[in-house]
Amino acid sequence: MITLPPQFVRTTVAREGDTGAAWLAGLPATVAELLERWECVPEGEVLHGGVGLVVPVRRAAGGAPGVIKVSFPHPGNVHEPDAFTVWGGHGAVLLHERDDARYAMLLERAGASSLAEVADGDEVAEVAGLLSHRLAVPAPPGLPLLRDRAAGWEARLLKDAAEVPHALPGHTLDAALATVREAARYRPATMVHGDLHPRNILRAGREPWLAVDPKGLAGDPAYDGGTLLKTRTPVLLSSADPLKDAHRTLAVFAEAAGLDRDRVTRWAQLLLVEALFWGRRHGFRRARGGPERDRLAGFAQWLAERLVARTGSTCPPR
Repeated sequence: MITLPPQFVRTTVAREGDTGAAWLAGLPATVAELLERWECVPEGEVLHGGVGLVVPVRRAAGGAPGVIKVSFPHPGNVHEPDAFTVWGGHGAVLLHERDDARYAMLLERAGASSLAEVADGDEVAEVAGLLSHRLAVPAPPGLPLLRDRAAGWEARLLKDAAEVPHALPGHTLDAALATVREAARYRPATMVHGDLHPRNILRAGREPWLAVDPKGLAGDPAYDGGTLLKTRTPVLLSSADPLKDAHRTLAVFAEAAGLDRDRVTRWAQLLLVEALFWGRRHGFRRARGGPERDRLAGFAQWLAERLVARTGSTCPPR
């Protein structure tokens, strides 16, 4: 049987408690069953992401390389295979097999390096934008809609603003709330990756770059541009002119994706406000507490305030 990576075990138990520990206890047997059923043999080091175990494999029939991914059972992971099915390998890895009851998939194996390793910020934004454009196809019925999350999103922002210590100006929060009310309802029937950041874009052979780890949402593709900028904040922190570089990232992404730049900027502003509140409550992946957490939260607030001037306050749904 496979050996689970210690870091994956620690983070899963820390996040999920006893439920996570019980899931981990049965995970090696689950992988063994999937290997037998899908006629695969393990090949190489067992990997992991935030919530999923990734086992490199080779298929017995034909010897094609792949990966078996098993994710922790969570509502946010339900529609990942649906997204892969819709895309059919166009801009994303191919889905070969799925076991929805076990949150498991047999996927095409992409490369080991990701877009996060590319130093040129323009290239990062352009590649992400071009992929976003390719992935923005008509969504099938049954996927979660961004517009259906608007009411809960707004309530959570207001709750956080009331409970979490912060110095966010009222007009900056108002701009984020306006995006939830307006932009979240834009293009409801379009596929959205939902987590299109550089670590989820891998080098590949069949295509230069392929997307992995989608959430499988339907709504405004500009949302993914906001995700990109939010995850680039550690890079922007070390920039000589972070605001200029932030606007540059958004502009390059929007042009490559064929999207309105102001709408992409609005999503970025909203997600930065959300990240500020989340970081104050729970910490960030890079810093759960202390001065570094405060520095990251302060930068998220600083950038969210300055993006408001670019976007204005209205974005009528179409």
